[in-house]
Amino acid sequence: MVPSVDLLLLVTLLHSSVSTAFTPFPPATHASTVGHLIRLRDGSSKFHQLPNHCRLVGTTAAYAEVVAGRSEDAAEDLNEAATIDNTTNNNKKKTEELLKIVRGDDDDDDDETLSNTGDGVSFTNELTAAVNTDATKTKNPPPFPVVLWKFTRPHTIIGSAFAIPSLHMLAAPTLRAAFSAQALAVMVYAMIPALLMNLYITGLNQITDVEIDKINKPNLPIPAGILSVRNAIITVVISLIASLAMGLLHPVYGTEGLNVALWGSGILGTLYSLPPIRLKRFPVLAAFCIVAVRGAIINASFFAHSAAAAYGGMASATGSSILYCLKNNSACFRSSMFFAVFGLVIALMKDVPDVVGDRRANVRTFSVRIGQNRVFHGMRWLLSGLFFAVGGSFLRSAWIAPTAALTVGRVLTGCSSILAGLSVRKEAQGVNPEDSQQVYDFYMHLWKLFYLSYLALPFAR
Repeated sequence: MVPSVDLLLLVTLLHSSVSTAFTPFPPATHASTVGHLIRLRDGSSKFHQLPNHCRLVGTTAAYAEVVAGRSEDAAEDLNEAATIDNTTNNNKKKTEELLKIVRGDDDDDDDETLSNTGDGVSFTNELTAAVNTDATKTKNPPPFPVVLWKFTRPHTIIGSAFAIPSLHMLAAPTLRAAFSAQALAVMVYAMIPALLMNLYITGLNQITDVEIDKINKPNLPIPAGILSVRNAIITVVISLIASLAMGLLHPVYGTEGLNVALWGSGILGTLYSLPPIRLKRFPVLAAFCIVAVRGAIINASFFAHSAAAAYGGMASATGSSILYCLKNNSACFRSSMFFAVFGLVIALMKDVPDVVGDRRANVRTFSVRIGQNRVFHGMRWLLSGLFFAVGGSFLRSAWIAPTAALTVGRVLTGCSSILAGLSVRKEAQGVNPEDSQQVYDFYMHLWKLFYLSYLALPFAR
């Protein structure tokens, strides 16, 4: 960390070096200065695509990395900015002075000159206040329940919370059976260890990805400084033990399906994140882990769990097994295949905005290997094609449905699927695959479609 006087000088210099081309960020952007500014650094190839008020993103990110104590990265950013951005290049002397501060070899005369730069005072005060706000947040973190919620990666845990009730209803022989007291108890009992396992998997990934997340996701609890690694480890260990224990201990609700879901997810989640295996380093194996969990393990296992514990499947040992459900129940098979493909899209799309941190950490994702553009457009077309194919299939089968209820359900499923496919195409228009924020917004839109797909699942019969 550089001394506080150097922070003031750096900010003053940033403002003065962009005097006519730089429009100060609005106060809202300063809410998490270090995190937001580091996130802006998506690689030198994108500097020219930024709006005018972000032209000196390299220099600004250099400042942020000085605050974060990474002076070598700051110097690299600054050199890239000096090479690419004409405004910085036209202020060579000030750029060199900033490099001195970054490297810690600045002299007092230069400091005095820079500190007297009058037109930088307002911006200096604003950005310095933002840095102090970040420091205050670190010293006074939010309440633990708030931190824990952020640590769960809410979009993933919400997905699991939608999946289990939907699969429970899909497995029900009748709507009345799905809402019996026994069936609801089975569903709630399965939800608790499933959400705990979700917390374990996402938490373990954050613990092992701290250095990457400082670049790609600086607002996560650990890199943001509101959750220590020690407390994170305690949280995930307790979650893992409690989850597996709930699957094993109950004589009725601890079914084969529930235990396969918990143990299978836990093992693959561990292999995905934890060294020395760390499958996330290998794009095919990393995608396989996510596809397997989001596809067969979750869908087929929780379907079999509900069939066994809630709907009398335990009367037949084979009638409620996972393989039996996949082979003999078309609804179970279709849902597993659909969400396996959707899981593949999520697995590859999530890496598109993260190439900077992944490349630095030598994590060779598909986005790093073949480029963000190819992965983004490939997954966009795959998901929209999936929705259109499913929608057409259900609309066609609605004509031959044996009952009016099935006809209505298939029409609703088919129409919603086609609308979802159109939504994918619409939201993808204008997205620059090399713009991390745009891709991240599109990625979160896909999660909304993921939730809606589970809401429609009980009608997909």
